This record gives sequence, C-alpha cells and structure tokens, in this order.
Amino acid sequence: MFTIEHEFDATIVTLVDEGEAPLLEDVIISTFEECVTLQQADPRTDQMRTITLSLAQVRDLAAALDLPEGAYQLQGSSD
Repeated sequence: MFTIEHEFDATIVTLVDEGEAPLLEDVIISTFEECVTLQQADPRTDQMRTITLSLAQVRDLAAALDLPEGAYQLQGSSD
C-alpha cells in the first residue's frame, strides 16, 4: 500500500509494508524541485534515517530497475 500527498514544496509518497511479519518500517519519499529524500525509522535507535538523492541519481535508479547486471552511463539531460 502507498499514499501520495501534495504539499506546498514537495510531493510525499509513503510506502507501507504489508503482508506477513516481520514487517519493515514505512518509507517516506519526498520529492522537491532539486532533490529527493527517503526516510525510514530505525527501530534499533528510535531515530529517523534520511538519504538524499540528486535528480540525476533518481533518473539512474529508475533506469537501473529495468537493466541487466553491468555498468552504465545514461546519455542526455544533466541535472
């Protein structure tokens, strides 16, 4: 399951882990004009962990999901 919310400066997607236990914490993906952040609570430390990706990294990740093993460099627009 996931939710999508539009706020003033970001679009926020929350991925909710469903199914059989053990379940992982929700992942919150916030897209801004200049970057994308991924956040997930760490139950061991009770802190929120954040990863920030540039728009180019997000583009590369999206492409990587459909490619076989190897090293790639995408051609085209640079972010």
